[in-house]
Amino acid sequence: MAPKDYVARDRVPPKKTTKTKPAPKKRASSPRSKSGGSAAPAAVQHASSDQATPWFRIVFTLAVVMGFGVFLWNIKDASEGNKATVQKQETAVKKEDELPEAPKEEWEFMTTLTDPDYEVEVDLPEETHTSTQEYILQCGSFRKQEQAESMRARIAFQGIESNIKESNGQNGRWYRVVMGPYERKRMAEKDRHTLQRAGFTTCRIW
Repeated sequence: MAPKDYVARDRVPPKKTTKTKPAPKKRASSPRSKSGGSAAPAAVQHASSDQATPWFRIVFTLAVVMGFGVFLWNIKDASEGNKATVQKQETAVKKEDELPEAPKEEWEFMTTLTDPDYEVEVDLPEETHTSTQEYILQCGSFRKQEQAESMRARIAFQGIESNIKESNGQNGRWYRVVMGPYERKRMAEKDRHTLQRAGFTTCRIW
């Protein structure tokens, strides 16, 4: 039989003591919703969404109303512009369609006939003489022959030939400056007009 070691038995190693921490206090559990979330946050979210929805509707409604008003304003301006354009076109067409007033006709011969100072020159046909009548153009009659010779020289410068005829009468002796005879009166008148333009104003046709 083996001897018992009482000494070793008595030397049993002491047990280690460990300090235990106190268990944390459990928070009061909030009621959970069926979906697994908490009920309080869901209620807060629902309340905030209910508050945001009216403001969004108001803003959206105002935006729609303002947009519709702007649309109506643009349509009004466009219609007024079209009306103005149409009126201008109609006015232009009316002006083109209107005929100008007929000009007043002024008959010149009516005023001519009523004008007493108006002179009409008519070319008369040449006179035909069946007789032997002749025309004399006399431009001067002088007492002195020298005066008659002077006029004759001046007439010659106009390209017309003249003669000096001496006559005796009750008033004495005269020297006449004459041209002709002319077979036609128109020929005598032609020379008279030429001499009148040269300053001879005393010429007469006989």
